[in-house]
Amino acid sequence: MNTPTSHAHARRGPQSDSRAGHLDVDALLDDPHTGIIVCCGSGGVGKTTTSAALALRAAERGRKVVVLTIDPARRLAQSMGIEALDNTPRPVVGVDAAGGGALDAMMLDMKRTFDEVVESQATPEKAKQILENPFYIALSSSFAGTQEYMAMEKLGQIHQEAQRTGTYDLIVVDTPPSRSALDFLDAPERLSSFLDGKFIRLLLAPARGPAKVMTAGLSLITNALTKILGAQVLRDMQTFVAAFDTLFGGFRQRAQKTFELLQADGTAFLVVAAPEPDALREAAYFVERLSEDGMPLAGLVVNRASPEPEGALSADEAMAASARLRKAEEGSLTAGLLRLHADQTRMVEREALLRDRFAAAHPEVPTAVVPALAGDVHDLSGLRRVGALLAGEQA
Repeated sequence: MNTPTSHAHARRGPQSDSRAGHLDVDALLDDPHTGIIVCCGSGGVGKTTTSAALALRAAERGRKVVVLTIDPARRLAQSMGIEALDNTPRPVVGVDAAGGGALDAMMLDMKRTFDEVVESQATPEKAKQILENPFYIALSSSFAGTQEYMAMEKLGQIHQEAQRTGTYDLIVVDTPPSRSALDFLDAPERLSSFLDGKFIRLLLAPARGPAKVMTAGLSLITNALTKILGAQVLRDMQTFVAAFDTLFGGFRQRAQKTFELLQADGTAFLVVAAPEPDALREAAYFVERLSEDGMPLAGLVVNRASPEPEGALSADEAMAASARLRKAEEGSLTAGLLRLHADQTRMVEREALLRDRFAAAHPEVPTAVVPALAGDVHDLSGLRRVGALLAGEQA
C-alpha cells in the first residue's frame, strides 16, 4: 500500500473537478496515494451500500481492494453474491478484472477480533485463562464501544498485512451503524481508557500481592462492590483483570496507532448523509469533529436524493394547472399527475435548500449527490449503478 508524503492528496483529489464544490469520486479512487477510505455517518443513511459501490468501482478501475463492513444486516454479502461474510476476506466473484483489479469483502466479527488480539499478545496459557473468563466473554461480546474499537483494530491489522505483503492497495471501511456517527471516533478511546482506568486498577490491587495494599478503605470499597455486583461477578472481574494486566498498555498503544493511521496521508473520510435535516446536522457535527482531530476529509455523499421530475414546469404552475383541471373535470388523471409533479418538485427544492445551507456553513467540503433508486440494491449490477451515480454519471 502506497504512502504519500503530505496531507495534500486527501483534499486535492475532490477539488480537481472543474465544478466548484463537486466531489470527484473517480479522482479519489484512482489516486494511488489513497490507501484507506472510511465511510462514516449516522445510521440508516446508506453507508454500507456506498462502501460496497466505491470498493467495486475502484476494483474495476484497477485497484486491489478489500471492503470491511460492520453492518449487522448482512446486505453487503447478499449484494456481492457471497453466501456469508466473516472475519476473513473473501473474493467477490463477477468483478470485471480487465484493469488488473480485484475485490475482497469481509464482515467484522467483533468477538473473534478481540480474541485474536488477546492470542497475539499473551502466552497460550494466559490467553486461555482470559478467553474463558465470564467477564471477558461479556466484555468482548456486548460492552459499549467494543464494536467500534474492534473495527479500528481490524483496520489496523489489514493495513499492516497489506503493507507487508502488497495484498491490497485500497481498504474501504464501512463504519458501525451507531446512533451517533461520532461514536466511531470516541468509543475506542473510551474502551481503552476503561481497560487502563482507575476502577480496573482498583480491582487489580488485591491480586497484586502486598498485604499493605489491602487497606481498610479498599476493603470497604471491595465489600461495597460485592454487594452491588455479587461475589462471583467481582471474582470474575478480578481474575480477568489480573490475567489481562500485561495487555493494558498494548491496548492503549494499538488504539493510538490506529487513530494516527486515520490521521495519516493516504486516508480519506467520506461523510455519508441523507437529504434530511437531522442527517445533515449529524454530518455537520462529524465534519467539524474530523477537522478538530486533523482527519483528512475527502467530502460529503448525499444519498437517496429525490430525482428531479422531467419538464420545466414549476411547482406553482403545476398546482395551478391541476386546480383548473379539477374544476373542469372531477377525478382528472392529468390533474393528479400534475399534483404529483408539484409535490416532487417541491421535495427537490427543499433538499437543494438543505444542501445549500450545508455548503454555506462548510464551503470547503465537496459534495456528491446520489439520486434515490426505484428499488433496493441486491447485486453487483446495482452496486455498479450506485458507483456510476457517485461518480456523477447520468442514471
